[in-house]
Amino acid sequence: CPIERAYVDKGYRGHDAQNPRRVFISGQKRGVFGVIKRELRRRSAIEPIIGHLKAEGHLGRCYLKGRAGDAANVVLSAVGHNFRRILAWLRYLLCLFLAQLWRTLARPASINPAS
Repeated sequence: CPIERAYVDKGYRGHDAQNPRRVFISGQKRGVFGVIKRELRRRSAIEPIIGHLKAEGHLGRCYLKGRAGDAANVVLSAVGHNFRRILAWLRYLLCLFLAQLWRTLARPASINPAS
């Protein structure tokens, strides 16, 4: 299968691709414009998430066997990452709710005299 375009990081040191002009290194200035520039920026946005998943999402080492194990490991790691984000959002929402409840209960009750 011929390579259409490959986007690699600065640690990439070579390849045996048939057309080496289709390999773009992050931070490259020459020959980068239009769609290629946009795709390089997208790769730069995804890179920190991949590093986070490797460090804290157990993506660094796969203990499952074969290609199916590799695929399952990636999917489970992504599910865990999304689940952590949802829990953080729910924690924030709970804090907002409790702060509003605290303000409501701490306010002295105003009593209207009967006329």
